[in-house]
Amino acid sequence: MSIVFASLNHPQRVVLAAEVHSRPFLQLTRSETLTHLAVYVREEGNGNQHGRAQHALLEALCTHFGVVAPGAEAKHFYHDFGRFRLKWECHTEFATYTFAQAHEETISTVEAFSRAPLSHIPQQWLLSLQGKLMVAAHVVVEPGQDDTAATARQMQRIFEGKLMSSSKVLQGGEIWTDFQIQSDGFSRFVVRDIDLRELQGGRLAQRILEIETYRMMALLGLPHAQQAGPFLNQIEGDLAALTAAMVHAEQSTGGSPEQQAEDERVLHKITGLAARIEKLSLENSYRFSASQAYFRLVQARIEELREQRIEGVPTIGEFMERRLMPAMNTCQAIARRQEALAERIAHTNDLLRTRIGIVQEQQNRQILESMNARAAQQLKLQQAVEGLSVAAISYYVIGLIGYAGKAAKAAGLPINPDLATGLVVPVVAACVWLGLRRMHKGLGQH
Repeated sequence: MSIVFASLNHPQRVVLAAEVHSRPFLQLTRSETLTHLAVYVREEGNGNQHGRAQHALLEALCTHFGVVAPGAEAKHFYHDFGRFRLKWECHTEFATYTFAQAHEETISTVEAFSRAPLSHIPQQWLLSLQGKLMVAAHVVVEPGQDDTAATARQMQRIFEGKLMSSSKVLQGGEIWTDFQIQSDGFSRFVVRDIDLRELQGGRLAQRILEIETYRMMALLGLPHAQQAGPFLNQIEGDLAALTAAMVHAEQSTGGSPEQQAEDERVLHKITGLAARIEKLSLENSYRFSASQAYFRLVQARIEELREQRIEGVPTIGEFMERRLMPAMNTCQAIARRQEALAERIAHTNDLLRTRIGIVQEQQNRQILESMNARAAQQLKLQQAVEGLSVAAISYYVIGLIGYAGKAAKAAGLPINPDLATGLVVPVVAACVWLGLRRMHKGLGQH
């Protein structure tokens, strides 16, 4: 039974199945010259703007030759323009243009470099890459014999650098390069096909170009690390001075108001240091992470070459270990130093905030004790006032009773007002006192 209904498929099935075939190797003859350009335009904006800028460059090139450019969502493109072939790939931060052109097997390596396919590219398009070109490399693929001594003498005339790197790869090929930018602005690679199988030449050329591209992209983190070093030194010096000020303030002033003012000043400065280190980490974290990712890709591509040593010449793996590894170690060291410094600042900040919190708690306790003392004084004063209130209220009540007794005597009743007034004094005082206590109890329950 065959699946003929598109509705049966998951929406991403076809796209995901095609992904493993999205970046095929160039099919090369035994005699080819390649020009490889890596264009970096991340500074122009975010990822979407990066993609649009790269597609605009490709579209301009295709328009010049009357070729239909791929869609805006395309990540790879291949076309045979007749005089040359183009393989284009769009990555996260850059896009690569690999131009390939076959040449006669009889021409020399030097002449093959002079016949690079870049000569067919319009100068106006090349000028549009100003300030964006990250990698520019020529690769010559040529047949060769297994005579390393003669080949070494020939390569010394081709490469301007004194230190070359070479190895036997894939059990049938040789790679020669010096990883230096030559006087024409291009780095050079020679791939010699001694006994490569079909399609291995294209695979080998692509691996070499990926190593060169990822090597340069990995090194983008090095300037960030070099610039961050002095900045970290300054932050560390400021943190040490602030820590010393904290210790001095603790020893000299104890919990005085002067210490509190000093602690607040130090806390403000430590907060500023935390903001500075956080800003630096945000600026560098992506670049350092990307550099490590590119470096791992370089190591993976070198392993895929299955290098065998050519006596007297370092292999590509050895060259990268000696020249690229220190730069990557520097980036890692700066990244770890940023993290450690951020942790130290946070720890110092916590210590200072704890000390300030303890001082504030002591002050709050003193304030509460003072409030309790004032409350006790107010209670005593209130009790004294209540005693006076009992006397005052009793005095007025007894006075009213005395006036009532005098009125009754005047009315002819047999009452002695003075005696009656004297007898009711304790009774009135007791009633007033009991009334005030009941009123207090009622308020306490509420």
